[in-house]
This record gives sequence, C-alpha cells and structure tokens, in this order.
Amino acid sequence: MAREIEYRDALKEAMSEEMRRDPRVFLMGEEVAQYNGAYKVSRGMLDEFGPKRIIDTPISESGFAGMGIGAAMMGLRPIVEFMSWSFSLVAADPILNNAPKMLYMSGGQVGCPIVFRGNDGAGGQLGSTHSWCVEGLYSNVPGIKIAIPYDAYEAKGLLKTAIRDDDPVFFLESERMLSLKGEVPETEYTIPFGQAIVRRPGSDCTIVSFGRPLYFCLEAADELAKEGIDCEVIDGRTIRPLDIETIVASVRRTNYCVVVDQSWSFASPGSEIAAQVHKHCFDDLDNHVGRVHSEDVPAPYAQDLEQAMLPNARRIAECVRAITYNA
Repeated sequence: MAREIEYRDALKEAMSEEMRRDPRVFLMGEEVAQYNGAYKVSRGMLDEFGPKRIIDTPISESGFAGMGIGAAMMGLRPIVEFMSWSFSLVAADPILNNAPKMLYMSGGQVGCPIVFRGNDGAGGQLGSTHSWCVEGLYSNVPGIKIAIPYDAYEAKGLLKTAIRDDDPVFFLESERMLSLKGEVPETEYTIPFGQAIVRRPGSDCTIVSFGRPLYFCLEAADELAKEGIDCEVIDGRTIRPLDIETIVASVRRTNYCVVVDQSWSFASPGSEIAAQVHKHCFDDLDNHVGRVHSEDVPAPYAQDLEQAMLPNARRIAECVRAITYNA
C-alpha cells in the first residue's frame, strides 16, 4: 500500500525509521530540535527521540560538521543538516579534507559513515550567496557519494540508503520541492546508489538530469512530443556513483543526448557526463551532446531573472531541437 505524503515528510520518515532501527543514528543541525527544523523536516522528532539524538547546534557549520565527523569516526552514524548547502562552504575543510579521506589515510581502519543533507540550488529568491548548486564543486572529490532525489519516493528510499552507507554521503534536496506530494509505500524499501531510472521512455533523444530539473525535462519532453520528437528522460539519482551504463545504453538507441544540470557549465557534472557519452558513444552519436546549465552568472535575486538563469523547459526544448534538427 502507498499513500501520498510531502517530500519533507518522506525525509522525516527515512530518518525516523533508521533511528528506530539503529541507536547509533542521530540528527544534528541548526533549529532541528526545538523549532522542528527550519523547513519542518524534523518536526516531532525531538518528542520521540529526545535531545541526545535530535541536537540543536550553534550557527557554526564548521564546528558541528567537524563534531559529526568525529562522532562517525568513533562509531556513530550522524545525520548533519545544513540549513542550506550554501552554508556548507563554511565547513569545506572538515567535509572535504577529513570526511572523504579518513578511510584511505587510515589504511581502511577508520571510516566515516556520515550523511550531510540540506537544501541545494536556487529558485527561491534567496540571492547569490544562498543559492549555490554545490554538486559541481563537490563531485570532484573522491571518497564522497552524492545523491539528488527527484520526488518523495526517491527522497525516502535514497536517504535510508545514505544513512546505512559506510561512506560519507552528500544528500542534496531542494527547498522548492519540500511541499510536493508523491506516493510513498508504507512498507520498508531502499533505493540502491548508482542505479539510474528511465522516467519517460523515448526513441529520438536521451535527456539526462538529476533532482528538480527533471520536472522541466519531462515538461519539455511532453512539448517536443507534439512536434514528433520522442525523448527518453533519465533520472541519474546519484552523481557519485554515476550509472553511466544506463545513459550509454539509451544514447545508443536514440543517437542524440542532452544533459540538463543546474550547476554552472564549467567543470560540472554535466560536462563529465557529456565527456563520458562522447567517449562511449562516439560511433552512435549523430551530433554533439547538448548541454543545458544555469547561466554563467551569480544567481540573481529578482524572480524573473532568477528563473531565466536556471534550466527551464523552454531552454531544454530549444537544445533538443538544435541538436536533432541540425544533425
């Protein structure tokens, strides 16, 4: 049986179920306890689990991220909430220089099973310094796993997998999606990392994306279908590990590919996917891989400019038309 719940409640269910299953799991971050979470993701969890497992922290990302890493090294399994992934930049040293390297530097003796989660990306008129899409920065670092859920079902299943994983996981949510409802099973389930899924089958062009931009990809695919262009839309789910095999298999059928990535284009996940598709599908492609990214500017505050800067259905459809018509 499945029921419709909000994306934020799917996240809460995942954390609560894992905390009941494993006493080593705890949540820490700014306003996660008394205030029930800045975005109400952790509402009610303090009442159930108490202040030793739902821990309010000072406004010091570097401090509480470092404390979480220390706890993970000592055998606990922390979930660290960043109110925004933009604020994770304050904690760049512990989360990039410590968490992903501990297992390697200790010769396999000391791991770091920790989940960092919070809101990623622009779209809510929060200005340039609060609108970072950090996947372009962080996917460059070996030892990290990065998951970007598309809907409530994915949010719960991927987060449960993240909490059980023995490596540090960066879990990138979207503030704009927290109130969206989706069907989530009542029964136990997890979603494995490194397994992309086809959201919409098609035969004429492969569109690859992650998280919130998938909604715009599907909107563009519906519009293009009216013009006779049948697009296959792939949800990568995780950037690290990346399921390049599913993407390659699709491109070999369709002969065209567009990658949609909310990061800036330079040295982004989208550029890596495009490079790998060119490598593996050189003889199959009938044109270069098209790419749709956020425009190469800091995120504007004005709503119309912010929306124009981000990937959207119009830009995605234009890119598909350009590579399929001009082949």
